[in-house]
Amino acid sequence: MTSLSFQTTKSALCEPGASGKIGALLRGMGASKILLVSDPGVIGAGLTDSARASLDEAGLRFELFGDVVADPPERLILDAVSLARAQEVDAVVGLGGGSSMDTAKLIAFLAVSRQPLSEIYGIGQCRGDRLPLVLVPTTAGTGSEVTPIAIVTTGESEKKGVVSPQLLPDLAILDAELTLGLPRHVTAATGVDAMVHAIEAYTSRIKKNPISDALARQALTLLAANLRTVCEEPGNTAARSDMLLGSMLAGMAFTNAPVGAVHALAYPLGGHFHVPHGLSNSLVLTEVMRFNAPAAADLYSEIAPLIFPELADVEGEARNEGLIAGLESLIADVGLETQLRQVGVSHNQLPMLAEDAMKQTRLLVNNPREVTYEDALAIYERAL
Repeated sequence: MTSLSFQTTKSALCEPGASGKIGALLRGMGASKILLVSDPGVIGAGLTDSARASLDEAGLRFELFGDVVADPPERLILDAVSLARAQEVDAVVGLGGGSSMDTAKLIAFLAVSRQPLSEIYGIGQCRGDRLPLVLVPTTAGTGSEVTPIAIVTTGESEKKGVVSPQLLPDLAILDAELTLGLPRHVTAATGVDAMVHAIEAYTSRIKKNPISDALARQALTLLAANLRTVCEEPGNTAARSDMLLGSMLAGMAFTNAPVGAVHALAYPLGGHFHVPHGLSNSLVLTEVMRFNAPAAADLYSEIAPLIFPELADVEGEARNEGLIAGLESLIADVGLETQLRQVGVSHNQLPMLAEDAMKQTRLLVNNPREVTYEDALAIYERAL
């Protein structure tokens, strides 16, 4: 019998227009004053309007913290926590991309905790409870609405993670209408990000398990079938809903079978060059897969036909080669950059990136093949 533990968000609602139900749902949870966490782009695009109207209609008071930035720094988190305490909010809603949801998670915990942020980095360091928490993604990619993880930028460029069950929300709301206006580049990058989550969960070395495997396989089926469609037909609500569902399933998978070297090598790109997380993953994905192939060939062979059904009749190494080549074509077809030099990385900066990647020990331990500094540097060189 396989021994495993599995954690995920308590409840999820997947329905176009569901953000208009937030007020009634929070009132049912006993909340009276809400902190709504988002970023200027999401607010400026009107994506918080439906949620705010629903809070008004439910008779709930709310404060808006709309200053979230990509890769949120510690100071921003602490400022938001101070606002939550000063306003005595009793619930938190994170509406936006991964950074807004990560910020909301930390606010919900730190607003009622005596622990400082500096003490909760790492795995399982949070003690006590948090405020009621609802997360609403506006991109189909991060899966943050079902992960107990929040990433914070510390110092100039280094990122640290808080990983604790307390960060799992009470409710995830998947509203495809919030993703209809996304620029193609964002749609593409976040879609590939979700695929990376599923691929790395399926090949995770230590905690790979049957539940995560099933979720990852279904996620890849949904994501691969709809990514090109949402890029070519941005108003296709059904395809957008399937992308959100696929992203959530991938998030559930990698929460319990954690990601590896793709993410470890992607994080320094965000920290030093402010490359969005999804694009960072995309830029190193196929070269990491080539590196991992000697250890993960059988697993890659299992998922290849889910992503590219035409590979079902291809056998052996040719199937894996077709998988990697197919992903390279997909990434280019949806309009993403394919080389590190295209996002401002030069050859003399690769040692710095490799050094930082090796600090991501909580991720590298999950990779199906051990990664040394020399390996990381070689992967970056091939991706340049």
